[in-house]
Amino acid sequence: MDTKVADNLIGSLVDGRYRVRTRVARGGMATVYTAVDERLERTVALKIIHPGQADDPRFVERFTREAKTIARLTHPNIVAVYDQGNHEGLPYLVMEYVRGRTLRDILTDNTRMSPDDALAVLEQMLAAIAAAHRAGVIHRDVKPENVLIAEAPGTTNLVDAVVKVADFGLARAVEASADDGDGQLLATVAYVAPELVTDGRSDPRSDVYSVGIVLFEMLTGRVPYDDGKPIEIAWCHVDQDVPAPSKYVPDLPREIDDLVAQATSRDPDQRPLDAGAMLGAVQTARDGLEASASLRGRTLIQPTMLVDTINSAAAVAPASPARPSWSRLPEPKVAERPAPGRRRAASAGGSDSDGAGTSPVMVWFTQLMSRPNGRRTFYATLAILALVISLTGWWFGFGRYTTTPKLVGQTQAQATAYGKVHGFKIEFGTAVFDPKIPKGTVVSQKPTATQKILSNGVIMLTLSKGPERYPIPAEAGVSFDIASAQLSAIKMVVKRVDVYDNDLASGFVISTNPKAGTVEPPGVQVTVTVSKGRAPITVPNEVNHDYNAANQELTNLGLQVAEAQKSSTTVPAGSVISQSLPEGTGVTNGTSIILTVSTGPPLGTVPQVTNLGYTFDQASKILQNAGFTAVNVFDYPGGQVRNQSPAAGTQVQEGTQVQVWMGP
Repeated sequence: MDTKVADNLIGSLVDGRYRVRTRVARGGMATVYTAVDERLERTVALKIIHPGQADDPRFVERFTREAKTIARLTHPNIVAVYDQGNHEGLPYLVMEYVRGRTLRDILTDNTRMSPDDALAVLEQMLAAIAAAHRAGVIHRDVKPENVLIAEAPGTTNLVDAVVKVADFGLARAVEASADDGDGQLLATVAYVAPELVTDGRSDPRSDVYSVGIVLFEMLTGRVPYDDGKPIEIAWCHVDQDVPAPSKYVPDLPREIDDLVAQATSRDPDQRPLDAGAMLGAVQTARDGLEASASLRGRTLIQPTMLVDTINSAAAVAPASPARPSWSRLPEPKVAERPAPGRRRAASAGGSDSDGAGTSPVMVWFTQLMSRPNGRRTFYATLAILALVISLTGWWFGFGRYTTTPKLVGQTQAQATAYGKVHGFKIEFGTAVFDPKIPKGTVVSQKPTATQKILSNGVIMLTLSKGPERYPIPAEAGVSFDIASAQLSAIKMVVKRVDVYDNDLASGFVISTNPKAGTVEPPGVQVTVTVSKGRAPITVPNEVNHDYNAANQELTNLGLQVAEAQKSSTTVPAGSVISQSLPEGTGVTNGTSIILTVSTGPPLGTVPQVTNLGYTFDQASKILQNAGFTAVNVFDYPGGQVRNQSPAAGTQVQEGTQVQVWMGP
């Protein structure tokens, strides 16, 4: 059974304007909710800082100052800040609500991105950060969790997605509140710039370094350093150069490696001056990649050239003797002009002077076949024509096709590499769950293996997402209806259990079992414990009250009272020292409560001090060690203790006075 997490903000009205609906995420510095701005009737994101930060007045002052600066940042790729204030002592920001996923969510689902998608996302990130740099704001915590992506409907192509960067200045506000403290670095170690580790300084080039690490992760599906303690990972950025992405993804272009190396240089002076300069480098690299792709496999266009004209006289003149025989132009033949009568006869009758009526084509064919060389030429031409027709038919019917290879069972990287080597274009459809095939392995292909396919054709592959598993969402603090819908959406069986709860209103979730974050297959029963509101009986305070009166009051409320006894030097005997249920606890009829009742101070045994030759001082010390005080009733100078009261061995409360009489 997991520990319940009550969220009293759900359903509350912040600043008389923002109605909190659901909790979206909880991070290291703040919790993010969705809320409805009841004044403007729009959905917003409400980020409330954790109490641990809000207790520092320096942080509150710096947070307010940074919030005003961030609110002035206006850019399509920056999450807009609408409002700032305090709710019950906790600073909050009201921001634009982006309906989408974080870059971290996309990398978790897809492992890594293509260079086109990665550069498309990076350009919008840099556009946002460049706008902040121009305004004098440094982000200081660039990472996939702070990049929100709204994908275009009906496609997973990130080239058309809208990218927005969040949390400008928040890390600076938190760290500034600790300037006089222990000097700890506030950053995400996987993306931290070396200068932040060594001396804590940062400038726009520090954001450029973090952007370079994000690009590396988008391309490879991992960060450069992730093995070891956080401080060890941070110092890896200082001591080691970031490896080239092609080390992990061999088919990446060199331009991509150069881009990552430029952004993640350990020497800040070797990096672009700010995000704007980095954006220019990314656009230059992207243009180069597109140009290379457009020229790959194509014939270059021949340039237009100026040539000399040939006049009519030269055209009919004999070839120059210097011109080789094979290149001489044939001399023009002057056609005989038919006699006028013959022209008229041909025009009127359509036949020659012999009146045979034979067509020119038939005359040419007869003359051709009458010559031995002509017949050979004709039959050779027919053979060549038949061969060309046969080869053309073979090419379009069979020659340009090959057999589709079997790619089922290969990993995504193996299938992509195979397609690149053999000239196929590999595309991936929507991945599917498969209980037997590992995640990232090809489940099916189209065309199937052994089918005919163009030599440079497209093979559509479907990857496995592994066994169908879903993490149990965090439902504590949300309404049961929402929790039930979310659990049903991931194919879980919902079982509701209603209990009383002092903190949550009726109908809101207290906890789930299995607990939030547990990864389970479909069909698992999830027990959702739901609040029925406060219990009908409120436990009163009975501490320091007389036990009999307290017992009577609790019994009249319907509680079962049990008694426990304990000695006390501060609470009188018969009075209640403590109760098992705190005051104000809501309980139901028949609930047991234990009252601990004082028996007064603890008892002690009076020691023997008479007739043992003790002086008063000696007897007083022995009695004090036993928890009593000595009183000299009758003094006899130089005498010994002859009598005492209470007598030795008597059980009395500690602290009781023991009277002694002195005698000779």
